[in-house]
Amino acid sequence: MKQRHITQVIVLTILSCLALFYVEQILELSYIMKTLAKILLFLIVPIVFIKVVLKERLFESLRLNQVDVKGLQYGVGLGLLSVIVILAAYVLLQDQINGETIILDLQNRLNITLETYIFVALYITFGNSLLEEFYFRGFIFLKFYQSGYHVLGYIFSSALFAIYHVAIFATWFNFELILLALAGLFVVGLIFNWLNTKSNNFLNSWILHICADIAVVSIGFYLFWSM
Repeated sequence: MKQRHITQVIVLTILSCLALFYVEQILELSYIMKTLAKILLFLIVPIVFIKVVLKERLFESLRLNQVDVKGLQYGVGLGLLSVIVILAAYVLLQDQINGETIILDLQNRLNITLETYIFVALYITFGNSLLEEFYFRGFIFLKFYQSGYHVLGYIFSSALFAIYHVAIFATWFNFELILLALAGLFVVGLIFNWLNTKSNNFLNSWILHICADIAVVSIGFYLFWSM
């Protein structure tokens, strides 16, 4: 990408994340409506940008037309490790986490119940993870990285990935845990980015993301059942 395209992507993605924060925390919309807003901002808008502004074919632009299966072993290995780390972290920090607050937020703000949680969990694990990896790693990081903006790609995509999550857990944790979560997500973003340099597409980080989400939604099931 040319330098002006890099600037356009930075402005576009910051505005999109701000819009999503407004949708998540301010507007009283159903979970389905919030999901549709995310699909618009994280999928449709980037695709239009790739095809109209960059004038590139989608699969070729994302390097999905030539997938090296061998290169995906990194995602599988680190994905399994992430499940262990997340579950261990929850066990160690569960006294600092108010599970009731999290569940009440899911029920009141998003109208999620134990009965509907299974469908939400499946979407989060496979659909939402795909949206985020396409957006933060495919559309932002790899486009920057492949254009020679390595450091900017690593820092900007990881920072935006971390900050964007505040819209989700802003009411869940105390200030110290929010800072810890932001730092952790920034490091995770860096790891995800590095992983994708091994496959030259976002599939490695998507595999890792799926594994991490399996651990997270499993904790959610536990919190729902324990209430």
